[in-house]
Amino acid sequence: MNSEIQNIKQRFEIIGNDHSLMMAIEKSIKVSPTDITVLIMGESGVGKEVFPKIIHQFSHRKHNKYIAVNCGAIPEGTIDSELFGHEKGAFTGATTNRSGYFEVADGGTIFLDEVGELPLSTQVRLLRILESGEFIRVGSSKAQKTDVRIVAATNVNMNEAISKGKFREDLYYRLSTVEINIPPLRKRKDDIVLLFRKFASDFAKKYNMPTIRLDEKAQNLLKNYVWNGNIRQLKNITEQLSVLEKNRTIDFNLLSTYLPEPRSNLPALIQDKESGKSDFSSEREILYKILFDMKKDLNDLKRITKYLNIDETNSDKLNDFNDLISKKEDFYDKSEKPYQTENISKNTDKFSYAEEVLEEETLSIQHNEIELIIKALEKSNGKRKIAAKELGISERTLYRKIKQYDIEM
Repeated sequence: MNSEIQNIKQRFEIIGNDHSLMMAIEKSIKVSPTDITVLIMGESGVGKEVFPKIIHQFSHRKHNKYIAVNCGAIPEGTIDSELFGHEKGAFTGATTNRSGYFEVADGGTIFLDEVGELPLSTQVRLLRILESGEFIRVGSSKAQKTDVRIVAATNVNMNEAISKGKFREDLYYRLSTVEINIPPLRKRKDDIVLLFRKFASDFAKKYNMPTIRLDEKAQNLLKNYVWNGNIRQLKNITEQLSVLEKNRTIDFNLLSTYLPEPRSNLPALIQDKESGKSDFSSEREILYKILFDMKKDLNDLKRITKYLNIDETNSDKLNDFNDLISKKEDFYDKSEKPYQTENISKNTDKFSYAEEVLEEETLSIQHNEIELIIKALEKSNGKRKIAAKELGISERTLYRKIKQYDIEM
């Protein structure tokens, strides 16, 4: 069996010696001669598409057609037509009869990738094929027979999808007669460097350039990375390094610049796609944080307002106020100075300057008013009626002003 597995690995270019990977290959070989429905489970990018090919090539159907269908890439409105075909005039644009994938693959194998993304109406049609081998074209009433082996794959947690009503439980049991689990790359640490060397060699030949190599620390970094994108992500990073780097020996620091952060620390609202409702517990936490920050800023503002009422006899408060302002400089542009504390007066009466200005201004107005009255009286030759009209006031008001200021006529 070991020699057979090694031959399969070479034929299908499978790299790695992980025990879980070897078990998946061995299970694929064992189910190949039968027509048992197989469900391949694994994360996105682990290489699930290789195992249906192994099953097909070692089955009695290997000389017939093998069709791979990505169920997640076909729009919901047309997937029934793609899989089962349609009759002329079944819908707008159906100008001719069309055979679906199940009809074309008769006698062969069909691989349904991302089967967990199938709409519920299509799942009912698929269940009928698994049970009786019959299907009906879209727009037809005639049942047709097909002899096809189904191999499905998904990266969806099927138990969770069933509990949420997104996938039929009876269909899951029909598809998963045999389950093959493909391990993620982070659980195949010893295979990561082997895969990197294989990809580096392939890209060196493709782009006609020297092969890149990793030093020991870079290899350890590669082994301990999370690899959420699995083999696909490793292949993409290897290609980037092969094309962009002139230095063909990759060290730890250089490699770390190509590896994205495995997870984000940014707060995000979790949204339920099915119900369209937000996770309000997370939203409340963000609002509470904003409110607490606002409360803190308000308390700081109260302290500032309190210290603005500074008594010059208490110099300690002035020093504390200056310290408080210096701590708050991060909230302002350094080019701006919102508070000019050095100009605070130390006079006994902090509002005395206002009284002085007011008194000076009052005297100035009174002097100007007397001058205007005298000029108006002189211009009108002492006639108060004409003078009052000139000043824009009543004669009675002018008479009162003359008495008030003791103006001699």
